[in-house]
Amino acid sequence: MSYYLIQASYTGPAIAAMIKNPQDRAAAVRPMIEKAGGKLHGLWFTFGESDVVAIAEMPNNVSAAALSMAIGASGAMSSYRSTPLMTSGEAVEAMQKAGAVSYSAPK
Repeated sequence: MSYYLIQASYTGPAIAAMIKNPQDRAAAVRPMIEKAGGKLHGLWFTFGESDVVAIAEMPNNVSAAALSMAIGASGAMSSYRSTPLMTSGEAVEAMQKAGAVSYSAPK
């Protein structure tokens, strides 16, 4: 399973709906992530460029893309970004592989 950083912003009408009816959005998205074979590790509301950030573990990129499509199709988000994350161990493995690869820069 792979980890993903999700950053999203709500539309104005979605924020208005949450003000009118306050709700735990982590409880709302957790079942859909689990249905896609994943696990929600946490969801936080933020200030700034994104309204929420989440860390989710998904079985593969196809499942992560399906989650993105399902959320996007709702129309409740004005932006949605999903960034694959690597563990430190995976980064070390990538560094080791990089040492065995050579690249010829343009001349």
